[in-house]
Amino acid sequence: MKTLNITIIVLVAVILGYHQVSSMDGNMEGKMNDKSQKTQTAVFAGGCFWCTESDFEKIDGVLKAISGYTGGRQANPTYRQVSAGGSGHIEAVKVVYDPDKITYEKLLEVFWRHVDPTDAGGQFVDRGSQYRSAIFYANEQEQRLAEDSKKRLEATGHFDKPIVTDILALGPFYTAEEYHQDYYKKNPIRYHFYRSGSGRDQFLEKAWKDMNSEMKNEMKKTGMTADPMKEEMGGGMSPEMDTGMKKTGGMFTLPDDDELRRRLTPMQYKVARQDGTEPPFNNEYWNNHEAGLYVDIVSGEPLFSSTDKFESKTGWPSFTRPLVPENVAQKSDRSFFMARTEVRSKHGDSHLGHLFNDGPEPTGLRYCINSAALRFISKADLEKEGYGKYRKLFE
Repeated sequence: MKTLNITIIVLVAVILGYHQVSSMDGNMEGKMNDKSQKTQTAVFAGGCFWCTESDFEKIDGVLKAISGYTGGRQANPTYRQVSAGGSGHIEAVKVVYDPDKITYEKLLEVFWRHVDPTDAGGQFVDRGSQYRSAIFYANEQEQRLAEDSKKRLEATGHFDKPIVTDILALGPFYTAEEYHQDYYKKNPIRYHFYRSGSGRDQFLEKAWKDMNSEMKNEMKKTGMTADPMKEEMGGGMSPEMDTGMKKTGGMFTLPDDDELRRRLTPMQYKVARQDGTEPPFNNEYWNNHEAGLYVDIVSGEPLFSSTDKFESKTGWPSFTRPLVPENVAQKSDRSFFMARTEVRSKHGDSHLGHLFNDGPEPTGLRYCINSAALRFISKADLEKEGYGKYRKLFE
């Protein structure tokens, strides 16, 4: 009987303990999936939505930012339609935020600090009305706050040109394709190469870093914060901190060696980082005849086009010229008792191959390139991979 009583007590304790743990797990799960959390949304257009999404998602109180299209005439537009400029839409982001942590007024200030509000023809490297800056209001209160915020910025005299950012009524917002969402997280190297080459950060740094004490006082008088980023982020955060990427003087710099060794195959690392040479006729692209771009394996900077590729019978991919000459650097190479011209990528600093004067017309040049230093982007994948502006080469 004593043994039976002990057994019953143990079973009851186990059952109660299980119930308590289950209740705790249920409570934690409930908190993680709290549907009652108070949220609001705001829609802004600041040029390329990869950058605008990235900038807003770093702000305390912002839960997420969604890239998409708004302001156009047709339903469910595609990226190709919008980027071509014919649909009337603007690249924009829907910011989902917690109003108990950040106000709509503060989001407006963050927005102004991440755009060129004097540019009516686009933003930075992206040109066209589909890339212009705009604030989309969903109600009269947002309209009033946006217009007041614009007037305060104008009153500071911070810019020597008129503030031309549109303030528009919000219409249907269409979420962009999945590959555009969180692009800066999914493709950190390509994103930072694009951003550093877009002129965005260079402009913003120049536009705001030299703000003197008189200007700061004037902004305070108008009710604007001198640096909303620092205020909302505890000292501020650079656009590359979330991925560990770095920039120096606004330019792309390399990931560290350990990261490159993890990302690259042994042959890719040997060629790009150790100036190696892959075997002829036994590499990925020597006999590739598909239309598309060849980009740097490290940085993603566009280097060559299939439109300039020719059959050299050497066993390596050969091109008559680079697609973007500024991305290809030349260097004297006297290794192996020969005088040659080495070809390297400017930003990725990858060893690509060598340049010879025995190519066909129209240049008479032969860029003899290692496949292992390249990544091929097919014509069909240009928009998906972020190289949509080069599609016209193949049409």
